[in-house]
Amino acid sequence: MTITRLSRRAHALLILPLLAVAAACGSDTKAAPTTSVAATSSAAPAATAASAPDSSASPTTATAPDLSGVTLRIGDQVSITQSGLEAAGLADTPYTIEWASFPSGPPLLEALAADAIDIGGVGDAPPIFAASSGAEIKVVLATTTPQARTGYLVPGGSDITDIAGLKGKRVAVAKGSAAHWILLKGLTDNGLTATDIDIAYLQPTDAQAAFSSGSVDAWVVWDPFISLAEAQGAKLIVTGPELGIPGLGFQVASDKALANPDKVAAIRDFLTRLRGAQAWQREHKDEWAKKYSELTKLPIEVTTKLLTAETEPTPIDAGIIAAEQAEADAFFEAGVIPTKVDFSTVADDQFNDIPAE
Repeated sequence: MTITRLSRRAHALLILPLLAVAAACGSDTKAAPTTSVAATSSAAPAATAASAPDSSASPTTATAPDLSGVTLRIGDQVSITQSGLEAAGLADTPYTIEWASFPSGPPLLEALAADAIDIGGVGDAPPIFAASSGAEIKVVLATTTPQARTGYLVPGGSDITDIAGLKGKRVAVAKGSAAHWILLKGLTDNGLTATDIDIAYLQPTDAQAAFSSGSVDAWVVWDPFISLAEAQGAKLIVTGPELGIPGLGFQVASDKALANPDKVAAIRDFLTRLRGAQAWQREHKDEWAKKYSELTKLPIEVTTKLLTAETEPTPIDAGIIAAEQAEADAFFEAGVIPTKVDFSTVADDQFNDIPAE
């Protein structure tokens, strides 16, 4: 039923791009994915018994359809999904994966709307922006990260200590991203509006450069950018959880992919592996932090801090729809999105039966 820079060594990985993933949704970035890596079973790293689940435990059955001729195009951010599957020993798929990496959710969903990818992971706001722009998409898997490291950063020497202190200041944020909702809600909760600040709509790597140079007074963003900025002396003055934003994340698929039975079978297998990888990460935090550091070239101190926040499998249900609807309504009332969104038409619960572990 359908309910229906950062550091220069990390810069290239973040620009790869995490990209087409997320930005038809009102992002100011119009770039197409610049990197695509085919992951086939012959190229997948072998898991070891000591460090990861045996690949024989991969989500396949005796009656599984033949997916050998299927290619699933997956959008990723900072290579975190791809890295997670590899670290957990779940990258050996019976179909081919073409990975496209993006700098944030809005450009990823722009790619999804343009049929450049079939599915990809984003935060809570990008699906709203995409749907408001007419993208034919569905959220098909959800997670919650209650302790997500998101929020408002200011330079170490800044005298700004709270959101009220941002009045008249220049604040960077990626338009249509999860951080955009954190910015809007933080302003509203403190009696301010977007007109009370000077918003600089910048993708994360551009915002990082602007923040480091002092051309913006604050930056609303997520990890790993927060951890990297803190390592350079920045201060996190308000977090998303402190604003009552739990850190929802979604896998979003195109209606076109969901109309193809073979793609649906591959998507189900991929989402099952993703849930398995998330479970493995919760049980192997130190190993996952080391592996993620190796794959992304981010400092181990950053990945260790980043991965202290655990993702929790969350069904796509009335509660999720209500939370997203409230967010969508707030964006519309603030004049940030062009049309009102009925989030129930964006939610698809057909994969809710995938085990959480």
